[in-house]
Amino acid sequence: MSAAHEIPPIYVTQPYLPPLAEFMPYLEQIWENKWLTNGGPFHQQLEQALCDYLGVKHIALFSNGTLALMTAMQALRITGEVITTPYSFVATSHSLLWNGIQPVFVDIDPVTLNMDPAKIEAAITPQTTAIMPVHCYGHPCDVARIQKIADNYGLKVIYDAAHAFGVQTDGVSVLNHGDLSVLSFHATKVFNTFEGGAIICHDAKTKQRIDNLKNFGIVDEVTVVAPGINGKMSEINAAFGLLQLKGIDAALQQRQAVDARYRAGLAGVRGIHCLPDTGEQVANYAYFPILVRPDYPLSRDALFQKLRDCGVFARRYFYPLISDFPMYRGLPSAAQSNLPVAGKAASEVICLPIYPTLSGEQVDFILNIIVGQ
Repeated sequence: MSAAHEIPPIYVTQPYLPPLAEFMPYLEQIWENKWLTNGGPFHQQLEQALCDYLGVKHIALFSNGTLALMTAMQALRITGEVITTPYSFVATSHSLLWNGIQPVFVDIDPVTLNMDPAKIEAAITPQTTAIMPVHCYGHPCDVARIQKIADNYGLKVIYDAAHAFGVQTDGVSVLNHGDLSVLSFHATKVFNTFEGGAIICHDAKTKQRIDNLKNFGIVDEVTVVAPGINGKMSEINAAFGLLQLKGIDAALQQRQAVDARYRAGLAGVRGIHCLPDTGEQVANYAYFPILVRPDYPLSRDALFQKLRDCGVFARRYFYPLISDFPMYRGLPSAAQSNLPVAGKAASEVICLPIYPTLSGEQVDFILNIIVGQ
């Protein structure tokens, strides 16, 4: 594979960065204002701009998505047990442990790889207070079935929507479902603020509680109403987000083109399965997962290594399962026998590189490695 040395390494993602010169006026304004954090003008502007762009009522910005998840649990006073998925990034369930909440893992749907609603009811106990599904790869969960179960049992629903920026179903943002939805604006995400995150909620009272919690519980100079945390987004991050928002539609179109090129190139390749969408009207093409099935000539790990040997740094999102890590595997719900579909997906998945500036030539190079078996 001498061709591997002819191109620079291709990583699973690369942050979309606007021209540096376009960011300088924002920095100059911050230097002039000398307002660096604590809900400055750019922070306020970004909250409003994101509400308008995403089609949501209220949004509270955070310094990262993990603190947003942790604060979401506090905002709804979640305790006891929360039903969640093992097929995600560890921040999903870590946010529960940090709140003294026990995760209860249920299996995933074999088609969508999202939480399987048919598995939820059997996992509910008297200690269950909420369900925390993940819109995996930005593909929406079966929100109607999940909400019906939650309503029947009096449970809250908090969506880990880290992958789901801009995704729409039935003409509205998927972020409007559940009691709260949590976004990540990490550098690897479709929309990034270097580091960042947000909680989407439906009413001003809840947003006020969230805003208090992310600022130490402070209401005014002499009043603290809750044991809050410091989760505030800085003015520099917020300013960068405002600039990023200007280019997001173009970036999504470029991602869509990469997605389409992969699908065309992998169509009919024996043993390679591309994940379908789950009915979203507007997708964000955040990831491009493939499942390497037994009838492909190489094992998943052999293909993963071959890609690496050729300078293509794909990732096995999500392997291992969260439930396989030491702090979780002792839980009854973490048993492999409880999670056969998730275990199978984790053993087959590879996420191929996808980002706005990934060229057609680079995509074809990756396809040639996979198809050339």
